[in-house]
Amino acid sequence: MTSSPSYHYQDLPDETLLRLMASRDEHALRELHQRYARLLYALGSRMLRQPDDVDICVQDAFMNAWRHAERFDPLRAKAKTWLVSIAHHRFLQELRDRPEMGLALEDWDAPTLAPDPADALMAEQAVSVLNDSQRRLVELMYYGGYSHSEVANLTGLPLGTVKSRLRAALGSMRAALNGKGGESK
Repeated sequence: MTSSPSYHYQDLPDETLLRLMASRDEHALRELHQRYARLLYALGSRMLRQPDDVDICVQDAFMNAWRHAERFDPLRAKAKTWLVSIAHHRFLQELRDRPEMGLALEDWDAPTLAPDPADALMAEQAVSVLNDSQRRLVELMYYGGYSHSEVANLTGLPLGTVKSRLRAALGSMRAALNGKGGESK
């Protein structure tokens, strides 16, 4: 493990932490995990609905980020977006790898874990700025686990339109979470 420099990791921007991770600084990985694990768990819980699978996938996502930190390009995405993307792809892979089988009656009736109220409020705030069509695309893609092309097939929209509308929707959600309004058109 690398020794901790004199600066405090919690004061560093995400992009700096990723650069440090690329040079194998474990403190940087720990700080990014501290910042984003709850968000990734919330997303994974909504998609996978099985806590053990979520734990494994979130851990895998951080390990993938660790192994490929040198590939991060701050000109293409924010660090948070990059981490969410890695986790989202891992969750999708988990869904694809699951065998097709029905649920037993007791699984249908089993109580679900209550979501973290803070995460629910943040998600509600972010989604509230979207119009109905944007909300549907976000739900299909991020909560339904569909790929861009599957969303295009389901909605009848061209693939490029799906991608650009999702990008706009995510921008509006990001702006809402950052306190900049983000009203969508």
